[in-house]
Formats: sequence, C-alpha cells, structure tokens
Amino acid sequence: MRKCKKSCIFARFLIYLAMRLFQHIGEYTLLMGKVLRLPDRQRMFWRQYSRELEKQGLQSLPIVLIISVFIGAILTIQAKTNTENPLLPTYTVGLLTRETLLLEFSSTILCLILAGKVGSNIASEIGTMRITEQIDAMEIMGVNSANYLILPKILAFVTMMPMLVIISTAVGLVGGWAVGAFTDIITVHDYLIGVQYAFNPYYVWYGIIKSVVFAFVITSMASYYGYFARGGALDVGRASTNAVVNSNIMILFLDLVLSKLLL
Repeated sequence: MRKCKKSCIFARFLIYLAMRLFQHIGEYTLLMGKVLRLPDRQRMFWRQYSRELEKQGLQSLPIVLIISVFIGAILTIQAKTNTENPLLPTYTVGLLTRETLLLEFSSTILCLILAGKVGSNIASEIGTMRITEQIDAMEIMGVNSANYLILPKILAFVTMMPMLVIISTAVGLVGGWAVGAFTDIITVHDYLIGVQYAFNPYYVWYGIIKSVVFAFVITSMASYYGYFARGGALDVGRASTNAVVNSNIMILFLDLVLSKLLL
C-alpha cells in the first residue's frame, strides 16, 4: 500500500514537472513570436540597438580581457606541467592552449560567465519594468512591448558575441605567450610553434557559430523570465536567478548537440 502511494506521488510530481515544462515552452515560443517582428519605429529601434551594443558588448569587454589573459596563462602552465614527457614534442603546450581556447573556453565557458552578467542584468531590468507596470502601460498605448524591449537586446548581443570570442581567443594566446616571456616554464619559441602548428581555420568558425547560438539563448531566456516576472523585488531577484541557471543549463546542452553536429 505504501509503495503504491509513493509511486502515485512520484507520478504526480513527474506530471507536474512535464506540465510546467510545456507551459514554459509555450510561453517562450509565443513571446519570441512577438519579439521577432519588424519594429514599428525603425529610428527608435536603431537608437535602442546602439545603446545595447554599448551596454552588453563594450561594457563586457573588461571582464572578457581579464578572464581570458589569466585563463590563457593558466592553460599554458597546466599543459606544460601535465606534458612533462620526453616523447612528446615541445610544441604540445602551445597546441593544447590554442585548441582549448578555440574549441571550448572562448565560446562556451565565456558565454557561461557572461550569462551571469548580461543575463541577470536583462532579467532584472525587464522584470523591474514589469512589476512597476511600465510594460502594462506600453501595452495599453498599443506598443508591442516585447518587440520594443527585447529585440534590440537580442540582436545587439548576437552581434557583439562573435567579436568578444575572437578578442578572448587572441588575449588568451597572449596570456600564454606572457608565461613564456616572463617565466622559465616554457620558451616563447616552443610556444609559438605550437600555436601555429596544424592550425584549422574551421575551429574559429566553430566557436563563432556556437557563440551566436549561445548569445541568443542568454538574451532570450533572460528576457523571458524578466517579462513574466510577477510580484515584488524578491520576484525580480528570483527571475534573474532562474534566467542565469536555466540559460547555463541550456548552453551546456546545446554545446553537446553542436559539438556532435559541427565537429
């Protein structure tokens, strides 16, 4: 009897989770249908777009530079430490650093980091507008609030993310070069040979394609949770947390899918 009762509770819990999942998917799809339309006022859209380029792209540049240079240095040191083998060629360290930056860090890990900065900012901004009834006022005036608020954010971050990925890769390689230039862990000559050895240009495009997809996921999911926030300040904080957590999960899932499809 107890086993039957527990199994019924577990089944109800699974049904509840499935219903919530389908509800979120439906609301997200309908919201994107309202967002991905031609703006009613082109001048206003481009003004908002330029502001979002600065807010999401240029203001994210300092953290990208700082993280990338240290990650490049750390990857170089760890690669050298873990490849202390006379059978391995001397260029292995530079090769490993370059491939790691191109394939994973500058696209996936960087997007996971920026999801915390950009995603939480978008969710809290739109969520605050929702609970202060600014979005409701737009709807009363006949403005497509989803298109007006969300589309410039999505397009701006999708535009800037490939540039941030390229900058991150370059700065990470400079960080690895600095290890060879200012320490005796590896010589600059060996490092540069590894960076140039068997370079595959497709890996650059692979990282850019992933970054575009992840940028759309970050901004659209953050906008979704902020747009449907209800209640007060605590609910805005909860929406920001849900946006970051769920976008990170989706990024990791899509990273697996895209790695299987593109590589």
